[in-house]
Amino acid sequence: MGFSPWGLAVSVAVLAPNLILVWWPPRTPLPDVRIPIVWRVLERAGQALCLVVPAITVPGPLAWGWSIVVAAAVGGYYGLWARYLATGWDGVSLYSSVLSVPVPMAVLPVLAFLATALWLSNPWIAVAAVVLAVGHIPSAVRIARAVTDRT
Repeated sequence: MGFSPWGLAVSVAVLAPNLILVWWPPRTPLPDVRIPIVWRVLERAGQALCLVVPAITVPGPLAWGWSIVVAAAVGGYYGLWARYLATGWDGVSLYSSVLSVPVPMAVLPVLAFLATALWLSNPWIAVAAVVLAVGHIPSAVRIARAVTDRT
């Protein structure tokens, strides 16, 4: 246990943009999709773990090359949030694919946390990212399919 300012910075950088939905929710409600309870629990647990674990675990030797991947993933994620705002808060843009990636707004945060685990030489962050991935990505794919079917 300990404190990692780098880990805290990544956690806040990835999770803070989600607050956009508090002030600017999708103009058209997203379809009501049944997400299996296991996925919902793993998604919420992964979100909590990805917020806390990077900040409360001391990093090992820093592998600075991986920080470039972290920055690229977070930058891409911010670009997708900008797309959401630019489309007039269209919920479809939250689940639209980019460059053949089916749910980039679910994949990029996972990639950012996995790269953070490698950058900070911290396997616990990788565990948190895997938990997030197992719940978040399949849930997002299911919602994306429902959004696509609706349009």
